[in-house]
Amino acid sequence: MKLRRILIAIAVISSGFIACNSTHETETEQRTEFYPTTKPCTRWWWFATEIKKPDIKYQLDWAKKNNFGGVEIAWVYPLYRYADMIYKHPPHNHIYPPDSSAQEWLSPEWSDVVTYTKRYCDSIGLACDFTFGSAWPVAGSNIDPKHGTMIYGDTAFRQWLTFAWTWPENQLVINHLDSNAFNLFAEPIVPALKEALKGSKSALFTDSWEIKMNFTNKIWTPGFEKSFQETFGYDIVPYMEKGLDSFPDVRYDYMLHIEQYVTDGFYKPYVRKCNEMDAWSRVQCLAAPADIMTLYGMVDIPETEAMLNNPNFSRIVSSSACLASKYLVSSETFTCMYGFPSTNIRDEQTADLKLVADALFAQGVNHHFYHGMPYNPKGSDSIEFFATTYFGPGGSLEPELPEFNKYMETVSGKMQRGKTQSRVAVYLPYEDGVMKGAYPPERRRVWVWGEYEMRYIETPDEVEGYNPLWINKHYLNEAQFTDGKLTVGDAQFSSLYVDVTYIDISGLRRIVDLAREGLPVCLKRDPRQPGKVKSDEFETLLAELNAMPHVNADFESVMKEKPLISGDRIPAYWCRKGSDGTHYIFLAQSLAKDLKYPIYSGMSYMDSTETYDLSFHVNGKTIKEEVKFEPYQSVMIRISPSGKLSYEDIKYVPKDPKIKPRVPQKMNF
Repeated sequence: MKLRRILIAIAVISSGFIACNSTHETETEQRTEFYPTTKPCTRWWWFATEIKKPDIKYQLDWAKKNNFGGVEIAWVYPLYRYADMIYKHPPHNHIYPPDSSAQEWLSPEWSDVVTYTKRYCDSIGLACDFTFGSAWPVAGSNIDPKHGTMIYGDTAFRQWLTFAWTWPENQLVINHLDSNAFNLFAEPIVPALKEALKGSKSALFTDSWEIKMNFTNKIWTPGFEKSFQETFGYDIVPYMEKGLDSFPDVRYDYMLHIEQYVTDGFYKPYVRKCNEMDAWSRVQCLAAPADIMTLYGMVDIPETEAMLNNPNFSRIVSSSACLASKYLVSSETFTCMYGFPSTNIRDEQTADLKLVADALFAQGVNHHFYHGMPYNPKGSDSIEFFATTYFGPGGSLEPELPEFNKYMETVSGKMQRGKTQSRVAVYLPYEDGVMKGAYPPERRRVWVWGEYEMRYIETPDEVEGYNPLWINKHYLNEAQFTDGKLTVGDAQFSSLYVDVTYIDISGLRRIVDLAREGLPVCLKRDPRQPGKVKSDEFETLLAELNAMPHVNADFESVMKEKPLISGDRIPAYWCRKGSDGTHYIFLAQSLAKDLKYPIYSGMSYMDSTETYDLSFHVNGKTIKEEVKFEPYQSVMIRISPSGKLSYEDIKYVPKDPKIKPRVPQKMNF
């Protein structure tokens, strides 16, 4: 009996210990809905050459040793495809002769080596994702002109993918407005990946839009004019003939209609097909002719990209993830961060990488796919992808990779805890972008055309301390105003901030409905109605909104709640909150704020400690703290429900970078 009482006592003590610590364990436990670890993954370019199993094993072992958590296989061109453009210049001087040894695209031999890769990844604990198709944008060898990208007024138009695995055979880019085109594209890929998708679950990735952007105002599909007439009540064809640049209101209607087509024709079928294949969809919706916030909320893993985009763009993606109740925000990270192409390749510096990564963490990113690692056979380290930062054997980063990746793993893990916290929703100026049309020439690139892409927008300075999130008309329609909070997905806001030139009638209606229920609205100016056919209701609704006592142009008079952070200057930051009320706040090193593409080598150099006097307003308490940023360091603060502030250990000290003269990079490549 005595022994039994002792055992019972031990059990009670143990259960009490578990109960006392269960909250802490819940806060810090690894979230594994998608990936087995929070270690960074890397895109792994397989060039069209014979892929050999011993080389696969060698490089995956190398990735595991260097603290990577997984790979995404991206099938691209044979190396000799771009030899003349890239590799003939010093310091490369590589010679890649014609090579016909590659496994035939989607053949049984190709499937065998892909399946082997997935099985080996599973055996050593690495994740393994796949690009859905070869390269980007979405194209296939089986796509005929009937299912290819179309533009108005040019039946001979074709957009070819010229750097696919199948080169010198080019692939025809699909008509993204037609679900039949996507299904035709996917038809041969599904059986080719069937065995590889067994075992641990993978994601299938598709890249940003990258349709020839100068044709954005001309994208077309059969039946478009008829459905447009039925929807908007007028004929679009005369305006297409004259060109939409001269008719912003018509262009707005056109883009609204295109948005419906691209949603139903590509993004919904894409997600559905991934799920049918027992895979997740990991998608970059950037530059699609649609309100990308809505698109990002449809996919399983929304993914941003930097540095070809400024890190601040990523707030759109992380906002959409929060409003759609998705905790994971992925990033294609370090793309051409020094410029394009091949700038400083194999001469990258980890301090510069950390600067970019910290800027992304401060925009809500919490999972990374590096861009990237080329396939290099054992004994070779001369192969590289031209539009990248080099992660692979023999690169300048290799000595520091294990520790740098440990840092990325640590911060990503902490940033996946709880839910994103924000107190202000800011209306996304998408309607403004559509009405403006093209970017000025200095902001365009081959794949960058229109203001609707939202690449350069930033949240207003006066709401900085509230960790503002973007919101659009779609999420406003999903939102409810209850107990003094605007609630949608994982977010709860105390007010709505609207500072736009144009707003859609559906968005205005919803704002008025919510304001009638008591939602405080900061309306900085009276917006106008976009679109050719105006509603008489618009001005009436706007007048009603302006007459409400809790609607004002002065933000301070509308917003009664304190910000999350206040101070004379605030670093770039992100906040998440655990289920027990614990707040986790990542504060980025000062140079990471408003980081712009491209950075220059050594830009991250710091030789002194910086101090910020900050006040944190959480759980009804104000905690003042002198926050010190040592050279190259960002800070992670933990504030308990009782108001106790402590620092999480995220210290990683890279080698001091070599500072090189800044070379301005041409933007219109």
